[in-house]
Amino acid sequence: MRVHACPVRFYYEKSDPVAESDRYAICKQLSYHLGKPLDSGVIWNEVSTVRPAIDPGLKEFLSLCIDACTKREWKPAKETDVRVVSKKHGLSGMIDRITDDGAFSIIRASGAMPMGTYAADRLRIAALALCLEEVTGSEVAGGNVEYIPDGVVRYHEVQPRDRRQVIATLHKYRSIMDGNLPEPPLNAPCNRCRFQEKCKSSIGRRLSELL
Repeated sequence: MRVHACPVRFYYEKSDPVAESDRYAICKQLSYHLGKPLDSGVIWNEVSTVRPAIDPGLKEFLSLCIDACTKREWKPAKETDVRVVSKKHGLSGMIDRITDDGAFSIIRASGAMPMGTYAADRLRIAALALCLEEVTGSEVAGGNVEYIPDGVVRYHEVQPRDRRQVIATLHKYRSIMDGNLPEPPLNAPCNRCRFQEKCKSSIGRRLSELL
């Protein structure tokens, strides 16, 4: 959902490969073991197999995540890495975990807010819910965000405004892919953005006008 955060930055980065961070790789691998004993040696061996060049110093981060996650009970996953698609909306995405009761979750490698969930997480839950509804034929009320470093699970009930934002973001995405340079949002995360100068000089113009 990088388009939602800043469509201008997405425009300039849309051809760049998206690589997961080492911390996300650790949280992701740990998530496969939720609901079972968390053995740091076993999980680290898996992480280093997936990412052979990972910094050994991140073992400490894994230990912190395990300590946080052992403070609560987790439901084991019935399925993991479930790809869902909505042909109606032209959406696809990956659900990290689905439990026996049908609840779905996404994994985050960041800490949790004191209350609630981040805007990007709410948008992702809403988009996945739309896809899952089309796959199952049943209404999906919401989903969980699992903030692994804090061992925190937050349920987000999808609201109409979330669905509206998904639709608006899709419109922006399609416009960008059509070659249009978008306007930045009022609260664009401009600090230390490497595209500030380009953004100021080219907002609202088509790519064909710049070449």
